Amino acid sequence: MALVMSFTRTGLDLDAPLQFIGLANLRRLSTDPLFLKVLSTTFLYLLGVVPPMVAGSLGLAVLLNRALPGIHWLRGAFYTPVLVSVVVAAIAFRWIYAENGLLNGWAGYLLGNNYKAIGFLSDPKLALIAVMFVTLWKGIGYYMVIFLAGLQGISKDLYEAAELDGSRGWRQHLDITLPLMRPYVALVAVISSIAATKVFEEVFLLTQGGPADSTRTVVYYVYDLAFQELDISYACAAGLALFLVVLLLSLLQQGLKGSGLPKLQD
Repeated sequence: MALVMSFTRTGLDLDAPLQFIGLANLRRLSTDPLFLKVLSTTFLYLLGVVPPMVAGSLGLAVLLNRALPGIHWLRGAFYTPVLVSVVVAAIAFRWIYAENGLLNGWAGYLLGNNYKAIGFLSDPKLALIAVMFVTLWKGIGYYMVIFLAGLQGISKDLYEAAELDGSRGWRQHLDITLPLMRPYVALVAVISSIAATKVFEEVFLLTQGGPADSTRTVVYYVYDLAFQELDISYACAAGLALFLVVLLLSLLQQGLKGSGLPKLQD
């Protein structure tokens, strides 16, 4: 229905007959400076989240893939943020990021009276980075588990053989771990890219798209159009554009699966 409505002019009365206007909404979308801005912000968000998420979760999985006393508790500790409600996390990080909050308090204590409090959520140059960090904190444990599953499927005999050939320490991870984990890296990169493209909760709870639209992403823009400005059909057109982006990423995932990528069930 949303697909149909993107080619219509829809008012508040959803029971009224649809007025088909063809590609007018899509043409408007292609020249809308705010939509182009939120599209670029979403792309920046993807670039700022996905590479650190992949590298961080893989590195964490390598460190925790050891038979050490209490290692299961340590793995559970890193996975705990995944279980924390987004609302709870947002409340905590709003306090941490506040000008009289934890980060500025620690910095002021260390740097003295000359320290000027930083507005992490009120500075357009820092707000998007602050929101990205919350996404990383929430998601890194989830992808760590995927990498752990892959690491535990690698035979220890390979590492022993590599050690006999002179490959030791981190060199073994370059020679064995990374090549064998390549399908899992591709999987995590694709699904984290899809998740980053559809980010909404962190933006809604932390910044409401501000300041100066610096954190307004495509999904938040669709929400604003539909539920704040009540421009339903135009919101559907923006949602269609987002659907096409996610579809491309999903097709990429399917293509990678066909080349040996492991399957991840919902």
